[in-house]
Amino acid sequence: MSIGTWLHTKLYGEKVGEDAYGNIYYKSKRKRFGNREERWVVYNGEVEASRVPPEWHAWLHHTTDAPLATPARPWIKPHQPNLTGTVEAYYPPGNDLRGGHRAKASGDYQAWTPEG
Repeated sequence: MSIGTWLHTKLYGEKVGEDAYGNIYYKSKRKRFGNREERWVVYNGEVEASRVPPEWHAWLHHTTDAPLATPARPWIKPHQPNLTGTVEAYYPPGNDLRGGHRAKASGDYQAWTPEG
């Protein structure tokens, strides 16, 4: 957290809650910006917007007045950071970084070749 964010949080912030990842959510003590409160998050560790759960995302963007209650579902997977640009990034079959080989197209495909 930068010194500016820390100071702003100490002077103007009121803690609202914390999520499962340890991120802490704040709102301003008084109304600002067209009679609306300011809302922000102080991340636990690396600052990455994808680490904000949906219930807190809705609250941060003034969609709801309080964080939504999210029931536990067996199909909800734990957070995985955005791996784009890392060695763990997903590359589909045929991508040059996976060897550049893809499955052959069916027999009805004919590649265009220029005349000449």
